[in-house]
Amino acid sequence: MIGSQQHLQKDFFLYNASKAKCKSYINLREVSERFCLPPGEYVIIPSTFDPHEEGEFILRVFSEKNSTSEETENTIRSDQIEQGKNRTKKGKPKPQQPDEESGEHKMFRAIYQQIAGEDMQICANELKVVMKRVLEKHNDMKTEGFSLESCRSMIALMDTDGTGKLNLQEFKHLWSKIKAWQLIFKKYDKDKSSTISSFEMRNAVNDAGFRLNNQLYDIITMRYADEHLNIDFDSFICCFVRLEGMFRTFHAFDKNGDGTIKLNVLEWLQLTMYA
Repeated sequence: MIGSQQHLQKDFFLYNASKAKCKSYINLREVSERFCLPPGEYVIIPSTFDPHEEGEFILRVFSEKNSTSEETENTIRSDQIEQGKNRTKKGKPKPQQPDEESGEHKMFRAIYQQIAGEDMQICANELKVVMKRVLEKHNDMKTEGFSLESCRSMIALMDTDGTGKLNLQEFKHLWSKIKAWQLIFKKYDKDKSSTISSFEMRNAVNDAGFRLNNQLYDIITMRYADEHLNIDFDSFICCFVRLEGMFRTFHAFDKNGDGTIKLNVLEWLQLTMYA
């Protein structure tokens, strides 16, 4: 019994035994079985013989009684964007008194000032240096820092004034996001290898508040995983930066809130080239 049309997490299979399965798990072109099951909701899970393989398949279900079926998919959305929209509808939150600057903020303020120069803004190359120095202070993360491409994506996400650079406030906002995503990464990096599997990435994306479907998870694997289907910390953060940036941009264009947007070729190129 599943009682839901959402993607099933790994824990579901740890605590729920299968109701029926093939008598012998064998690598054949066609497999057919007959089962007698009580009325209810069931999930049918086709699989390849070896792990991490993909293949096209046809699933036919013949039932003696009336039945319905549908593909299990998630609704595509970003919980953070939705929460932000709800707060906007209810009115702006009351401004809070600024807290005393933490030791960590003082640390990266000093690093930032050393590299930013007189204009107190940093470009992608300078952001790469800043992030490397900040991450060096976190000995629990085995990383060489972020690539230049990742830093460019970070600037595109946080660059609210269109200068192609980040000021100190924008950088602090970016760092708070990276810290939150870092905690999610560490949660699934149980062997401390500084990589997580593509299957764990599904749960990590969900924990970060992004609801995607199977096609998008496959695209993430193709785009960000290595030949062993593992995702390192740099690619992990870059993926989350892109997801949040694209969700935010979509909702900015979705004036009616109906889940559809219309772009001309210039808007499309501006969106995709700078993301």
